[in-house]
Amino acid sequence: MTSKAKKRVVLPTRPEPPTFEQILEDIHGALPSDPVFLSSEETSEGSLQPPAHGREEESGAEKDREQKYQQSRSFVLMNQRLQEIQGILTAKCEQLKQAGESLECKISEVKERAL
Repeated sequence: MTSKAKKRVVLPTRPEPPTFEQILEDIHGALPSDPVFLSSEETSEGSLQPPAHGREEESGAEKDREQKYQQSRSFVLMNQRLQEIQGILTAKCEQLKQAGESLECKISEVKERAL
């Protein structure tokens, strides 16, 4: 083996992840113009800075952002409701299968008695 193969690179240890309090402090200290809070449409122009619009256009962007948020929220709520309904329908389907099997057993009993 060569001397290069014997050497191992020691990587530095990873830093500890931030605490919940540190994350909240970072979020509360961020400016509204922080790229994290911008929509993909605003950042798709290649600039990470918010567009310099007038006050009326900013309120329009805020309304658009709020509308997207409310739409996303309604999708999440609807998805949760659909998952609940799926569980209910699965249980009812199982009940119907059991009722069908029971009914078939009773029908065959009646046929046997009739003979």
